[in-house]
Amino acid sequence: ISTAGALAEYHVAFTWLEDVEAVHIACAFDLKVPDRRRAEVLNLIALINEQLWVGHFDLWSREHVVMFRHALVLAGGAKASGRQCASLLESAVDACDRFYQAFQFVVWAGKGAREAFEAAIFETEGEA
Repeated sequence: ISTAGALAEYHVAFTWLEDVEAVHIACAFDLKVPDRRRAEVLNLIALINEQLWVGHFDLWSREHVVMFRHALVLAGGAKASGRQCASLLESAVDACDRFYQAFQFVVWAGKGAREAFEAAIFETEGEA
């Protein structure tokens, strides 16, 4: 499915993983990482993932696309509620919105991972 975030359109997939009894969400945005920026994007992903309590960013190596991934374990035949699935989607979109510009800074503006990360976590008051 596609869903609109504050900064971009995100491509979302929910998948049931039978072997681990979990609902997995992958949320990707249209930002193909060129080989020359791959190492710096991986550095940025490491910085971001250190700050996340749930879920993580990953670089899908086959498509060179950044994605946010998270899973809800439902062992023993438990079922996911609508609210739990909505929460997975909300947390994925929030994470992508929060760090989307940092990935753009690294890929398109040639910024370093640390500089892009610090710009993304800088909190402002109000809106311009």
